[in-house]
Amino acid sequence: MPTERFQFTGEGGHQLAAALDTPDGPAQAYGLFAHCFTCGKDVLAAKRIATALAAKGIAILRFDFTGLGSSEGDFANSTFSSNVADLVRAADHLRETRGAPAILIGHSLGGAAILAAAGRIPDAKAVVTIAAPSDPVHVTHLFRDRIEDIRKHGKVEVQLAGRPFHIKREFLDDIAEHSLMSHVAKLHKALLIMHSPTDDTVGIDNATNIFVAAKHPKSFVSLAGSDHLLSGKRDAAYVAGVIAAWAERYIEAVAAQPAAAASEAPRNVVVRETRNSKFQQIVTSGPHEMVADEPVAVGGQDSGPGPYDFVLAGLGACTSMTMRMYADRKSLPVERITVTLKHSKIHAEDCAECETREGMLDQIDRVISIEGALDADQRKRLMEIADKCPVHRTLTSEIRIVTKAAD
Repeated sequence: MPTERFQFTGEGGHQLAAALDTPDGPAQAYGLFAHCFTCGKDVLAAKRIATALAAKGIAILRFDFTGLGSSEGDFANSTFSSNVADLVRAADHLRETRGAPAILIGHSLGGAAILAAAGRIPDAKAVVTIAAPSDPVHVTHLFRDRIEDIRKHGKVEVQLAGRPFHIKREFLDDIAEHSLMSHVAKLHKALLIMHSPTDDTVGIDNATNIFVAAKHPKSFVSLAGSDHLLSGKRDAAYVAGVIAAWAERYIEAVAAQPAAAASEAPRNVVVRETRNSKFQQIVTSGPHEMVADEPVAVGGQDSGPGPYDFVLAGLGACTSMTMRMYADRKSLPVERITVTLKHSKIHAEDCAECETREGMLDQIDRVISIEGALDADQRKRLMEIADKCPVHRTLTSEIRIVTKAAD
């Protein structure tokens, strides 16, 4: 499965390293994965689950929390609250560049963070916790013999999974303030709780607490035989399979809902290679995905429209929409508008009205068919309106394209 790596800005202004695991074709849904305490986006469980879900059509964004992995910032300055805020930022980035996350998945303390963040990610319809504590304070058992030192000195180095980390008093104060069960009780999203009955890091009673506090729809799946970190490859594959099957009904329910009114703010169009062939691309605009390609004759697979086809489609759609708006406003009996377009290169000397006199020019031929009982004056006016569509004006005016490298 293709994996795209990039950065986005976290709550504290730091650049956070992220990886988006995508299906070979268009994604059926997008999800967000939160890793365990002091782990990272590339921990085996996160990578395996994300890859397996991508194979089932669900694109998963995973990232390193502040100060971990390849992300900027100091881990000592991070808190449970900052992790929650970074999750909300990650969801915002996913929504703006690909599509809104329909599924939220959290492992261990990441599961607790997902539960706390879910209320601030309205697009998400399904939440999954894996070996999650029912109280963030649970994580302090990993360094319980140093808690008094942390409170006394304000900052102490502790050993976690064989690595040194600095823990501050602010971290202890922050997790003590969180009432996770209140978030669970107000979740208003489908919840799947996955936990091993033999987990010796986060006991099964934590799953019980979360399940009791949650309202339906809620489900529990036992991960019998697995350890806390899901170190067995088969365990991660099983988790991904269950998540995909369980979430399918909620993804379909989201897809069946009418689309929300379009925002007045322009949304990003993102184009990325699939690497399935030389030219194939996935084009994403908000919740919509399309495939772009080139014809076989020039080395492509013709699996989707070419770049100029998209330009013509934009002009054609805008033309028809603009004419329809005018016809409806004037109560004209227009039954259907069809716009046929073709792009070609012509010699500048063949264009009498063009300013350019040498070389080749781009020409777009646009043929408009208007069905309906209209008189000659009405048809003439509609043809004049066609030239007033915003895309037409953009293509025939000075265009400034600003290109810069991604952060």
